[in-house]
Amino acid sequence: MLIQTRNLTMDDYADLKEAMIEAYSGLGGEYWEKNKIEKLLDLFPEGQFCVEVDGKVVAVALAILINYDDFGDDHTYYEITGRYTFKTHNPKGDWLYGVEVFVHPGYRDLRLGRRLYDARKELCEQLNLRGILAGGRIPNYNQYADELKPREYIAKVKQKEIYDPTLTFQLSNDFHVKKILRGYWRRDLESKEYATLLEWNNIYYVDEKDKKPHTDAIIRLGVVQWQMRLFKNVQGIFDQVEFFVDAVSDYKADFLVLPEFFNTPLMAEFNAMPISQAIRKLAEFTEPVRQKLVEFAISYNVNIIGGSMPLVDDDGKLYNVGYLCRRDGTWEEYRKIHITPNEVRHYGMVGGNEIRTFDTDCGKIGIVICYDVEFPELSRLLANQGMQILFVPFLTDTQNGYYRVRNCAQARAIENECYVVISGCVGNLPKVQNMDIHYAQSAVFTPSDFQFPNNAVKAEATPNSEMMLIADVDLSLLKELHEYGSVQILKDRRTDLYDIIVKKPAKKAHKKKESADNDPEVVPPVVVVS
Repeated sequence: MLIQTRNLTMDDYADLKEAMIEAYSGLGGEYWEKNKIEKLLDLFPEGQFCVEVDGKVVAVALAILINYDDFGDDHTYYEITGRYTFKTHNPKGDWLYGVEVFVHPGYRDLRLGRRLYDARKELCEQLNLRGILAGGRIPNYNQYADELKPREYIAKVKQKEIYDPTLTFQLSNDFHVKKILRGYWRRDLESKEYATLLEWNNIYYVDEKDKKPHTDAIIRLGVVQWQMRLFKNVQGIFDQVEFFVDAVSDYKADFLVLPEFFNTPLMAEFNAMPISQAIRKLAEFTEPVRQKLVEFAISYNVNIIGGSMPLVDDDGKLYNVGYLCRRDGTWEEYRKIHITPNEVRHYGMVGGNEIRTFDTDCGKIGIVICYDVEFPELSRLLANQGMQILFVPFLTDTQNGYYRVRNCAQARAIENECYVVISGCVGNLPKVQNMDIHYAQSAVFTPSDFQFPNNAVKAEATPNSEMMLIADVDLSLLKELHEYGSVQILKDRRTDLYDIIVKKPAKKAHKKKESADNDPEVVPPVVVVS
């Protein structure tokens, strides 16, 4: 048996007519006249599909393009087809409207309808259409009309309590019922003249007005595993950073990622001071380093995730701050929310209080710093805001500290259906208090499903060696995972039972007052179980 899905031609009309008469035998053997098919093929040839079995066309799908706003939810088959003339076809339409699908009864056990719908979905992606709409018959409704309203019938079909040959098939092909149409096709006595308005959404659709300069779904990441070493001055830091920026730029990377506290070698000249004072002296370099990162981002055309550095705000408090330096010259900051006991004890740091994602020309990203990734609520809030890539600059001294970060980062990728990038420091740093040893293996993690590596690791560095990772991630795979994954974690959350909320709207950290326990006044996110 040879089966082929292809576009319909007029040479197929005899087979089409025969198959349609058989398919609609219960409705008196309806079929499209030859001149109607000629008209449809003339208007929209790429939208007409058929399945050929051993050289004979036995299944057909016909469609037109429409601007749905011209019709709305309350329309009939007669209206949507322009009185069967197809004058309603709009070459600039943004929806594919299914005019007809039928399969010869003798071939229905081959599931040919699925092939036709797959062809339609591929066409939607190619033409950047919003999706597919169709009026679907409910031919078994006449058997239940005395006891069930259409709404009740549809609910039971969804729950698999009733089988309907058309609706059951449509639901299994990722369509959902948008509305119940009354009087859709007046001769359809089996459906009691009711129909379901069915909708399938193209997850790859991009509205023209929302398109950004960078439209490629493949995002290239440059991840730096930074060797701690002593520098004579801040220019030494600049030179080393520029080396990596230049390298990733040669590979046309979209992002360069630096680790947490990558500039702490500059603390060496303050080694005679108490550590709480030395870290504040280091903070004096933060603005010049940030300015230089912005310059690099512009001149090398790469977005830079600037690791993290200490920052003394106008209120005198000390924060651990990371920067997003975009290649268009703009920049934004993220303040580490969860401060480790070590940072509190030795540095007197306090946590930031703003939970939000950042827009880039490569999609929506999140930034958390080291210890933050060990708190799943924070990343989930970012996922709720549409985060696609989570960047995690980190610094750990021992392997057990590193594996806390690594294992939690992998969990965040799986549970939030996103990519997670971790970038750390390696090597020893003599003459700098509290920064003696470092352990890291930087990596790019993925969700765990068929679209991704079996171990959910896209790339990883050699442990404890200075190097750079170059890795590509495909954002379109995240869309597929959200809609068609073997598990759908974000969709399947029981938000009727529990949810995660921010108790107060986020504001800029420097506007917050400090509470008595040396933490910012803003209450952190909590899990609420109702």
